[in-house]
Amino acid sequence: MGKMTNYRWVICAMLFFATTINYLDRQVLSLTWDEFIKPEFHWNEEHYGKITSVFSIFYAICMLFAGRFVEWMGTKKGFLWSIGVWSVGACLHAGCGVVTEMTVGLHNAAELTKATGDVAVMIATISMYCFLVARCILALGEAGNFPAAIKATAEYFPKKDRAYATSIFNAGASIGALFAPLSIPPLAKHFGWEMAFIIIGVLGFIWMGFWVFLYEKPAKNKHVSSLELEYIEQDKYEQTDEEAPAKKQEEGKLPFLQCFTYKQTWAFATGKFMTDGVWWFFLFWTPSYLNMQFEIKMSEGLGMALIFTLYAIVTVLSIFGGKLPTIFINRSGQNPYAARMKAMLIFAFFPLLVLLAQPLGMQFAGLGKNAAWIPVLLISMGCAAHQAWSANLFSTIGDMFPKGAIATVTGIGGMAGGVGSMILQYCAGKLFVYAGETNMQFMSFEGKPAGYFVIFCICAVAYLIGWTIMKALVPRYKLIEI
Repeated sequence: MGKMTNYRWVICAMLFFATTINYLDRQVLSLTWDEFIKPEFHWNEEHYGKITSVFSIFYAICMLFAGRFVEWMGTKKGFLWSIGVWSVGACLHAGCGVVTEMTVGLHNAAELTKATGDVAVMIATISMYCFLVARCILALGEAGNFPAAIKATAEYFPKKDRAYATSIFNAGASIGALFAPLSIPPLAKHFGWEMAFIIIGVLGFIWMGFWVFLYEKPAKNKHVSSLELEYIEQDKYEQTDEEAPAKKQEEGKLPFLQCFTYKQTWAFATGKFMTDGVWWFFLFWTPSYLNMQFEIKMSEGLGMALIFTLYAIVTVLSIFGGKLPTIFINRSGQNPYAARMKAMLIFAFFPLLVLLAQPLGMQFAGLGKNAAWIPVLLISMGCAAHQAWSANLFSTIGDMFPKGAIATVTGIGGMAGGVGSMILQYCAGKLFVYAGETNMQFMSFEGKPAGYFVIFCICAVAYLIGWTIMKALVPRYKLIEI
């Protein structure tokens, strides 16, 4: 029969790098807007909030159809189209300044920065819409990443290993966010923010070259031995009595609208709606928070060290999160869904630590800028819990749906997550401007710090609320029967 190969981990590595590039492209704006783009285009938090919220809602809409697109095109071609489109969108950000200059009749960034009055308002508005176009193209492509990655994971891994494999490629989000502060601010500082978008955007095209030659379905892949194929397809041969009715449906497809008739779909969508916005909020707003609260710029060594440390902790801890359900399964023999829900409940408590970030950061204000380490470490625990939660949440789809419906349901849930994120980003931008202008008070905080604490409170409890609703919708393991 030949020796056992481990080519599935090569595919997992490719999914990891795709997700890393995905989040690098997504992070360029958050790490450059406050220090480089904001002064040039006269933005405030409301402009940035609108851009991130529109990105979120457009991403959500695209996610609804991205899963179906991947099912139709297949994993290989679907992923190629996805990363190709988002890489083009990433590079297009670099042209926003040129379009703005041409529209308002100015000649360079220095003239844009010096503008005042109505001209400054026009610059802010035009540049914002330019970035919105680029962000929408980025969102269109990025929407296909997770449906394609989850589908590839279902094709290459048995159910018991999917949460672990998902946690590994999902850690690419943390790695992307980890290396972003080490690469993007220096690129923007030395070569201009435009080149930061272009250089990071080109990485996607490089990935496409490898994917073309490395990916085929397991049964057709010459690098997968018969022993590895048997391991990958073990669920066809090793099944419980409650799984038996679904044996013949493993590859079955569900009509798009029919997916909405299952509580399992709504449970997954609820988990995404309640929690995706939390992750995106910290991804998009943490650099701005550190600048507002502690006057730390991302081009400074301390700023880069803080963000790097945050996502280093997230990366290490989140991978264990994908392994925890496997431990439960091996020790107690629980079905995959029960084990994942148990793990997700544990992870849902960790974001409560975010409630302490703002109070302790203020309590140790005497430390100066170094006080920022306290909220960053607490936020990192919440973000690590999100990534562990997310890996298990994604894996619940493969537990209960046939492979032919996985990308579609992933897309539906992604849409729900994008809607939740859009609401949170838009409200955050509005709230921060309002809090600053009115010197709003909340608990013991005033102004923008009060606004941030309000959002931190929402982020802290979102996971427990999401888990409770999911459990009420799908209290126990139930396979979808076609």
